[in-house]
Amino acid sequence: MNHLTFLILGLGSGAVIALLAIGIVIANRASQVVNFAHAGLGMYIAFVYYEFRSTGDVVLPILGLPARVGLVARPTVSTAMVVALTLAALIGAALYLFVFRYLRHAPPLARVVASLGLLLYFIAIVGLRFGSTGAAAMVIEGPLPTDLVTIGDLRVPADRYLLAAIAVAITFVLMAINRWTRFGLATSAVAENERGAVLMGISPNTIGIANWILASVLAGLSVILAAPIIRLDPSTTSLLIVPAIAAALPGKLNSLPIALAAGLAIGMAQSELLNLQREWEWLPNVGLQQGVPFLVVLLTLWFGGGVMTRRDEVLSSGLPRVGSGTLTPAVALVTGAIAVAATMLVGSEWRTGIIVSAIATITALSIVVLTGYVGQISLAIYAIAGIAAFSTVRFSDNWNIPFPLAPLLGIAVAVAAGQIATLPAIRIRGLNLAIATLAAAVAVEELVFKLGWFTGGLAGSTVEPPRLFGIDFGVAAVGDAFPRKTFGVAVIVVAVVLMILVANVRQGVVGRRWLAVRSNERAAASAGINVAQTKLAAAAISSCLAGIGGVFLAYQRQIVSVGSFVVFASLVAVALAYLAGITSPVGALIAGILAAGGVLTVGLNQLSDGASDYQFAVSGLFLVAAAVRVPRGITGIFTPN
Repeated sequence: MNHLTFLILGLGSGAVIALLAIGIVIANRASQVVNFAHAGLGMYIAFVYYEFRSTGDVVLPILGLPARVGLVARPTVSTAMVVALTLAALIGAALYLFVFRYLRHAPPLARVVASLGLLLYFIAIVGLRFGSTGAAAMVIEGPLPTDLVTIGDLRVPADRYLLAAIAVAITFVLMAINRWTRFGLATSAVAENERGAVLMGISPNTIGIANWILASVLAGLSVILAAPIIRLDPSTTSLLIVPAIAAALPGKLNSLPIALAAGLAIGMAQSELLNLQREWEWLPNVGLQQGVPFLVVLLTLWFGGGVMTRRDEVLSSGLPRVGSGTLTPAVALVTGAIAVAATMLVGSEWRTGIIVSAIATITALSIVVLTGYVGQISLAIYAIAGIAAFSTVRFSDNWNIPFPLAPLLGIAVAVAAGQIATLPAIRIRGLNLAIATLAAAVAVEELVFKLGWFTGGLAGSTVEPPRLFGIDFGVAAVGDAFPRKTFGVAVIVVAVVLMILVANVRQGVVGRRWLAVRSNERAAASAGINVAQTKLAAAAISSCLAGIGGVFLAYQRQIVSVGSFVVFASLVAVALAYLAGITSPVGALIAGILAAGGVLTVGLNQLSDGASDYQFAVSGLFLVAAAVRVPRGITGIFTPN
């Protein structure tokens, strides 16, 4: 009976996963876009609903407009629901009209980064509009009753049953609409053959707007109803996109009943895993439930259940064009010399910004190699970086291995982890690989990074400063001497050397093989290139670069914790790399400058107090604009093809 209780308790989270998955299916059928910001939109609408219930104010999501508008003094549940879902509908229509209708036939990477930009924007706007306390300052009293329902020995809150019933009812209503109404048939026609639908007089844009409104309303409704059950938090709630996509994939992003069944099953399985962790003491006390969506995604994609990219598909159309890749040593050395001179002359705040930008540049180089040059969209870069950082600490603390052997071994562990993470790329690619690596990043954060013996738990791990030949290369110093100039120079030198090496590899035989695989895997194989080996080799180099960035980040932070390597760090890194120019080492440098806490952040703070608070929100908007209008990023504007 205990197991049955937990399975039914899982109906609540399973229902929200199912409803989000249904929204993903609806939007994908109408626009061929998997919206990674779908749960983030639902999260924002839930914040709007509960704030309106408390204050009667509508919180607006657009920068430049008033933050909030007062409507009523004593809002009711029904009033708040109407207001919140109306706002969701307006946002859904705007997203389709101004973003995703232009990306219907866009490359996979452009669609991924556009939705990532929106995800970052929704998270940033919640922080700006609701403050750092977020939902903690709200009264989260859901619209569904929570009284216990007793059936024999089974006692479960009523909202679990009601959520499941609502999810089932909505699914069957939508299935009936799809089968028996003109709108549903028109949507199916657009999904199957857009050109044929146009010839029949059906407007894809009209169908797209209607379906995006419906999907957005479902996203808001699901999170509003489930807020008392799930944790209403900008990051945690937004990551519900992973189990939601996992539920949508078995039906090839096209089946509503399969999305419903898979969503409920994932929620129930996750709940039962929590129960088993309580009963079986030998199970580690980590987020095993997050492994369920990853397993579903991996098995579905590996065995062909997802929307698979054909091996002969020309993937060069899926990525920004690569220019000459030229980066002369003179340019890199001059850039490095300027950074070194600035490090020696400027104050503590600017020196910290330069160091953060240099480390972010190294991490961005790993994205340039794997995504820009080989075409593998990975959203797990910081998971690899974190493995290198924590492994370095363990080698140093537990085994007393000195610098530089400890970080070298830590980087080697990261390379091995990167090889394992890249195995799905042998069979899947494009959007499917992005989904798989996102699920993997969540699994690593919940499974690996919550192992206290590995990461040091909530307190983190203290990092021994690097010393070589008696010289202290650590960051620690007193007063304005922090961060130590020696550390800053070391990071800059390594970043410059790695930029030159990446540029040289790009122009050599290995680089030409990368671009051949990126362009057309079948053509590359017919030319004698071992595609699998090329991908694994590129992943090893990319993982090495990510590992170096992770090790430097650990030395810079001094106390390294899981918070430095969360999933959103990877999403932000990919987003900034794309915005800056994902096919160029210079783009990696610009991405480093744009990174949070880097040179741009310091400059904004110098210009105006609190200006950097808007950095992520503005970056998200620029990322969306870049995906639609400037696919080659900032560097592509100024460089020839």
